[in-house]
Amino acid sequence: MIPIVNDHATRRVPVVTHTIILLNVVVFGYQLFLGAGAGTQFVLHWALVPDQFAIWRHGWDWHLLGRGGLRCFTSMFLHAGWLHIIGNMWTLWIFGDEIEDRLGHGRFLLFYLLAGVFAAALHLLLNFGSPIPTVGASGAIAG
Repeated sequence: MIPIVNDHATRRVPVVTHTIILLNVVVFGYQLFLGAGAGTQFVLHWALVPDQFAIWRHGWDWHLLGRGGLRCFTSMFLHAGWLHIIGNMWTLWIFGDEIEDRLGHGRFLLFYLLAGVFAAALHLLLNFGSPIPTVGASGAIAG
């Protein structure tokens, strides 16, 4: 079932939800602006690619682990195509306002970001060695 509309009234304007959607759209627009080659390189630079953090291949390196932590965050704002971003942002638009209204702006932002980082880190651990880039806000939205 695909959610179409949310008719529940909220007490507050969902500023954080709108800002997260705007940031995702701006980053996706930047990816498109770069074009196919440079856009792909941009995504590969900021996406979480589990193979790049394979300890058996690269050795134990705190700098590498720090970069992995950063990419757990940055990968949340990248998307693989139009359907990917539309699906993610539509779902966030439908459900985000109510959750933000209940948690408050600050707690919602913290929860959203922690859920996204946790989902990316879990994906990294379960798919260690995979050469497939991980992108999207699905983990944060599902949280």
